[in-house]
Amino acid sequence: MPDSQDPKQVSNDLRNSQFGGGFINADTVNAGRIGGDIYNIHLEQQTAASGNSIQSQNQRERSLSEKDSLEKAYTLQSQKVANLRTGLVIETDVSRKFQYEHQLQSEERTLKELGDKLNAIEQQLQTSDNSGLAADTTIYIERPPIEDKCYKAIVQPGALIRLKAPQRMGKTLLLEKTLDYARHQGYQTAKLDLQLADIDILANLKTFLQWLCVDVADSLELEPQLDKHWQEVFGLNKNCTRYFQKYLLSLTDTPLVLAIDNFERLFEYPDIFPQFCLLLRGWYEAAKQGDKIGNIWKKLRLVVVHSTESYPSLDSNHSPFNVGLAIDLPEFNLQQVTTLAKQNELSLGEQDLSGLMELLGGHPYLVQSAIAHLKSQQVTLEELLRLAPTEQGIFSDHLRQQLWHLQHNPQLEIGYKKIVMTNAPVRLDTEVAFKLHSLGLVKLVSNDCVPGCDLYRQYFSTRLE
Repeated sequence: MPDSQDPKQVSNDLRNSQFGGGFINADTVNAGRIGGDIYNIHLEQQTAASGNSIQSQNQRERSLSEKDSLEKAYTLQSQKVANLRTGLVIETDVSRKFQYEHQLQSEERTLKELGDKLNAIEQQLQTSDNSGLAADTTIYIERPPIEDKCYKAIVQPGALIRLKAPQRMGKTLLLEKTLDYARHQGYQTAKLDLQLADIDILANLKTFLQWLCVDVADSLELEPQLDKHWQEVFGLNKNCTRYFQKYLLSLTDTPLVLAIDNFERLFEYPDIFPQFCLLLRGWYEAAKQGDKIGNIWKKLRLVVVHSTESYPSLDSNHSPFNVGLAIDLPEFNLQQVTTLAKQNELSLGEQDLSGLMELLGGHPYLVQSAIAHLKSQQVTLEELLRLAPTEQGIFSDHLRQQLWHLQHNPQLEIGYKKIVMTNAPVRLDTEVAFKLHSLGLVKLVSNDCVPGCDLYRQYFSTRLE
């Protein structure tokens, strides 16, 4: 039909797209090309440094530049996918329709890869930000009785702890405290950050489970020995179970704590997520057995960290999300914010702290960022509060990052606009509500949503008009 577009033309139409008044050529957006016009951005995946280590300014600038390139490539790819979807709808020729479908699947996979890589580099930058906030001392603000619950649970045979909270609420810091406590008990520890897993690792269940086995062995400074303990005659979950049971857990009587951070990344991988959840639940149940095998699995302690409840539905008997100890990490209260200010040797009166919390709630990242800037005397409290919801404020990078997430997900943008434009709680589609909560943009009040803090209401009510 004359109105239909050839898929190659759809791609070529996006070769040069305009951004911010200038033209960006897709070939120059720091991209390597695989399979024609598919963009594959190379991202150096660094393991986030623990403790007080801080990325150099040069590294941060490179990361920001790479993030900018990724965002541009993501936008180009989004446009390409949208054009292909339109072409698929209006095309009537069967053979050309099939051609559209085939290319659309490929381009959608590429779009997802770009999204994953963008999330990974954002995670790097967040880690850098958090490290920068604690440049002089490692200040950890306890939220009793949460820490004590984690410490008591981790020493229980076959324990499973689930840490859940929106992004930048301090989940990873609590995880590190828990792992540090376990090490002081003489336990072995291994931590997987799924946000840093390369896209190739998530290609299929076999690749993912073998990566898990090798990575844990490497954390324990052991040789992988996959050839010895992985037999193709067994199923994938069975092989992974045998590897842990006959090798990793049998070499010593010392308990092993396996922590999995950013678990929610698996939610979008239907070939991996349900089977891996079944595997973890199986290990948890195996520890309840009273025989020799049960005693082996009692040495394993699992900690799963995720930022949303919006995970795919699972059989309750196969899910690790309805067993063990669930920890829902809350915001800081006024007493904890006061403690944070005092530990930073910052003199703030009760009225000052109340004004800060009125704007930021008790959001750990926002509060810590504000206190760090006040301590360094980069800004006065009055200036901070006045400029906070503007592009001149200290939160501008964080707010623009959140805005980017909304603008690249129309459902989230529409839903959040409703929330910030009204003074009453708003009921949204469950999945949309949980995704907004995962980003930390909303608080859930029963089944309804309200803005995460007044800063978000002020900023987004003017940006989402």
